[in-house]
Amino acid sequence: MVEDGDRVCWKKKSIFFDLEYWKYLPVRHALDVMHIEKNVCDSILGTLLEIPGKNKDRIAARLDLLNMGVKTDLQPEYGERRTRLPPGPWNLSRAEKRETVDVSKLDKLEEDVVVTLCLLKKYFPPSFFDIMVHLVVHLVREVRLCGPVYFRWMYPFERYMKLLKGYVQNRTHPEGCIAERYIAEEAVEFCTEHLYDVSTVGVPSSQKMGVSKPLSGCTVSVVDQDLLNQAHLYVFENTEEVLPYIEQHMIHIKTAYPKFRKRTKWLQDKHNSTFIQWLRFKVQSELNEEDNHGVSENLRWLAAGPNMAVPLYRSYLIKGIKFNIKALDDVRTTQNSGVYLLAHTMQVASAKDKNPILSNMGFYGVIQEIWDLDYQKFTIPVFRCDWIDSTSGLVVDEFGFTLVDLSKIGHRNDQFVLASQVKQVFFVDDPMHRGWSVVLSMPNREYNDVIGDEVLGDVRIECEPFTRGVPNVDTFDKLVGELGGQNI
Repeated sequence: MVEDGDRVCWKKKSIFFDLEYWKYLPVRHALDVMHIEKNVCDSILGTLLEIPGKNKDRIAARLDLLNMGVKTDLQPEYGERRTRLPPGPWNLSRAEKRETVDVSKLDKLEEDVVVTLCLLKKYFPPSFFDIMVHLVVHLVREVRLCGPVYFRWMYPFERYMKLLKGYVQNRTHPEGCIAERYIAEEAVEFCTEHLYDVSTVGVPSSQKMGVSKPLSGCTVSVVDQDLLNQAHLYVFENTEEVLPYIEQHMIHIKTAYPKFRKRTKWLQDKHNSTFIQWLRFKVQSELNEEDNHGVSENLRWLAAGPNMAVPLYRSYLIKGIKFNIKALDDVRTTQNSGVYLLAHTMQVASAKDKNPILSNMGFYGVIQEIWDLDYQKFTIPVFRCDWIDSTSGLVVDEFGFTLVDLSKIGHRNDQFVLASQVKQVFFVDDPMHRGWSVVLSMPNREYNDVIGDEVLGDVRIECEPFTRGVPNVDTFDKLVGELGGQNI
């Protein structure tokens, strides 16, 4: 520890300074250029983009400026509930943060790369221009087709190679060491699936399948009564304990209106408009009996209905998959608001169709709101979605890709879905059909939990145009071809 008067200048003194000759060395430490470059880059980007954990512009930093008597206009402003930091010259606006790749400038950037390499040829020998230098020309084209580079660079594979090298204990047999350690870890992973309350090695508990929790952006709002009834009715129709009451109610309607007993659509509309009130009185009358007629606690609170003050969230985690509302995706370069539902539902040919049919049908939509219906004793997360019209907004092209028109919204009277029922999909602009988007999905990263669970999603892709017709690309229809239907 070195002291300058009463002030401590250093926190640690290397023992090498105890060597007599050390102070005469012109270079006492070999600086690691890679780590210096990495840390400086992290500090710059972390401060400009306000990345948690890497942002150097915090309250302590502002107070240091105040103590030094410089930039006093940037001192923290203390309020009753929070402390505000005035924006500094290094702070970026929301629009500036959204510019990762400016697509409109890619053509000019590609031209500049070619011109720069041509200028270099004037001064460097021919041996300088090997294949690696030539590949720089193709980088811009790859960004245009594939999006930002961090989706496909080699860093994850290099880190995994370092992990495999760490398995080697006997340098005469490196392959055997790697195989033995890898098999041992795999065995431990499979064993944890049969043990209660044991986390998988290396996987954060918040990302485990089955975990459902809100992530950010909670606001409590009194929602429209019609929308609340629509969400409440959807919960009823997907609760096994309520299904016998639905059958009783349909029988009650057919008895009360015998002349409409063969009109399926009329009976369904009548059921939708009267079932909530009917079930409330039905359950209340059964509770007044001596044995409560077998009414469970859950059914009692469901029949009472949800609170009109509904918590609304911007993000929600379901089975390890993050879902966002559309408004949050609009200010980001990633996409988490697309959903797909395979449901057993009523199909109507037209408004005058009196004999609709029941069959499995796929629905594509975009999450507009995330509700957490409060039934006092428990909550049920539901998504309010804009569902794409299945007749005019959905086609399959000649390559087998599913195309949707996000501007054609249908199913206005059936906007809600249980958060646990949907699969996550992504809508990518189709460069060959203006106004249409291609539906894509990705397998879940947690492969151990995907087995037997048929979970899709949790890989986010940039919303950049892509080229169709690439070999070995599976369509979404092939991915969900073996999925079973879910009853609505």
